Formats: sequence, C-alpha cells, structure tokens
Amino acid sequence: MDLKILNFVYLFNNIKSIDMNTIKNQVQLIGNIGADPEVTSNESGLKKAKFSIAVNENYTDKDGEKQEKTYWFNIVAWNKQADVIENYTKKGDKIIIKGKLVTSSYEEDEQIKRYTNVVASEILLM
Repeated sequence: MDLKILNFVYLFNNIKSIDMNTIKNQVQLIGNIGADPEVTSNESGLKKAKFSIAVNENYTDKDGEKQEKTYWFNIVAWNKQADVIENYTKKGDKIIIKGKLVTSSYEEDEQIKRYTNVVASEILLM
C-alpha cells in the first residue's frame, strides 16, 4: 500500500477515536430567556432553576426571502448555576448555555409523556 494512504488511514482512525471519546452528549445554545426563571429548593437543599430559551435561526428560503425560525429549549440548572440564574437573569436576557440533553418521562392520564431538557453545566450571561 502507498505510504500516503497508510498515513491517512492512521490519522483518520486516531481523529475518529479522539472525537468519539471527547464529544458525546453536548449541547451549546445562544438565545433569550423566554420567561422569568422558576427557582426551587428540595428537602436536601439542592437548588434547581427551570426556564426556557428561544434560539433564532435566520435563513433564506428557495424564493430568496429572508426567514426566521424560533426554536424553544427547556433548561434546567442546579446549585451554583441555579444561584446565578436566580440572582442575575430575567425574561428577555441573552444567555449562552452549555450542557447535555436529558430525557425524562412522567405519567399523566394513564399515558406516558416524554420530554427533553438541557441540563446546564456552564452558563454565560451576555
């Protein structure tokens, strides 16, 4: 086999394994807080902030018209991040969230409902 091909195969396999080990369930979002966050504490003192953010996507459609689409994401922040959310944010604020997707379910009227939240690991206020 050609040495260039062997080098490419080696590099490709190493890059692939690095990416697979370092990037798993990671989400990064920039958006605006949709409503004032709800902050609660449980019996053991853990603080939880729940809020949603709107992320806008701008694009040009097939007719050349500019369009905007808004996606809504439910965010959950715990402890120190919940403190930051509680003390420094409100509806409309721009925020950057880094976290992971977590799917939960609950039963309502004998039907299981599933929903996905982004659990924040890092928060940056803008």
